[in-house]
Amino acid sequence: MWTKHHKKKKIGRFVIPAMAVAFLSYFGYHCIHGDYGLRATEVFERQRIARERELAVLKSKREHLENQVALLSDGSMDKDMLDEKARLQLNFSRADEIVIFNHYSN
Repeated sequence: MWTKHHKKKKIGRFVIPAMAVAFLSYFGYHCIHGDYGLRATEVFERQRIARERELAVLKSKREHLENQVALLSDGSMDKDMLDEKARLQLNFSRADEIVIFNHYSN
């Protein structure tokens, strides 16, 4: 009776570990450098912090404007506020007044 003995090839032993390394490398790379990886998370965090600062500035501007509207629309209108707004809109000043222009206008 004839039997054939097959020698195991050395290369066959490395196929599954090589595939595992390739698989882990692919997902490991995208875990760090991908669209939702660690580096992208850092960028998102920086954007979130910057937008929170911008939101705080906008909220303070809104509160300021709401206070001015409340002074103008209240039943008892503040005369100083009315005078300031009228002078600003009409570009009016008296001869004895000093006018200082600033870049921030309401």
